[in-house]
Amino acid sequence: MRKPGLPELSAFAAVARHVSFAKAARELGLSRSTLSETIRSLEDKLGVRLLNRTTRSVALTEAGERLLSGLQPALDSFDAALESVNAFRDKPAGRLRLTVPRPAAKQVIEPMLARFLADNPAVTLEVVTDSALTDIVRDGFDAGIRPGHRLEQDMIAIPIGDDARPTIVASPQYLVRRPPVKTPADLQSHNCFRQRLGNTVVNRWSFEKEGQTLEVEVTGSLISSESDLAICAATAGIGIARAPAIYVQGLIAEGRLTPLLEDWTPASVGFFLYFASRRQTPAALQAFIQALKAAPR
Repeated sequence: MRKPGLPELSAFAAVARHVSFAKAARELGLSRSTLSETIRSLEDKLGVRLLNRTTRSVALTEAGERLLSGLQPALDSFDAALESVNAFRDKPAGRLRLTVPRPAAKQVIEPMLARFLADNPAVTLEVVTDSALTDIVRDGFDAGIRPGHRLEQDMIAIPIGDDARPTIVASPQYLVRRPPVKTPADLQSHNCFRQRLGNTVVNRWSFEKEGQTLEVEVTGSLISSESDLAICAATAGIGIARAPAIYVQGLIAEGRLTPLLEDWTPASVGFFLYFASRRQTPAALQAFIQALKAAPR
């Protein structure tokens, strides 16, 4: 027996439901002759008559009644499955999974988080904080946030604001014991805490002044993927940290850390929301993009 396809079974269910070829044809958007041929093909594949039909009436055979009783729950489940997918297209719903570095979570997401969740109660937002260069497709993320210089070229990228501009800091007690830091090159004689991004250690710190950019090779006794550890060590007088301004501004205000090379502030490359394709972007991601664009900068 050749197995029938879903269109044939759906056509049979429509005729059985309406007990009429004409009404079923209108529902399915088919001509009566096409529908009649579809039912005939289904009966040929099954090797049984499903419908008794005359020019005036249509009735199910016993085989047709048995097929319909087993088929209808499956068709109902199929319709329900399609409807559940429609929810993702028509309104923000379901899980939205993002990968972001910690500074972006604080600087970008935190200010708009409450409003987004209140406006989109059917969305479950999952934010994974990670500074590594995450493959969002491989690792099951809908989108990510990264500074512009760390984006893959095949990603769709939307600018969403300034990045967490790096600030060079050290404690007053550390600076008393060591040579002064007047230019970026002076850092090479200091204990500078480096950052690990995934499998890569950042040994070079970039700077910009009056349109001039340069990179300095630094070394030090601490390598970490967490800015908090570098800030803690810097506050304790161990060395020099390079951390997002948003993390150290309070410690600077308290006098526990001193900003260095302020006239060589690294250029901001901006944070970007990135994702794999513009085709059929989930409604939840569309709503998140709109919320980011509407958030105060």
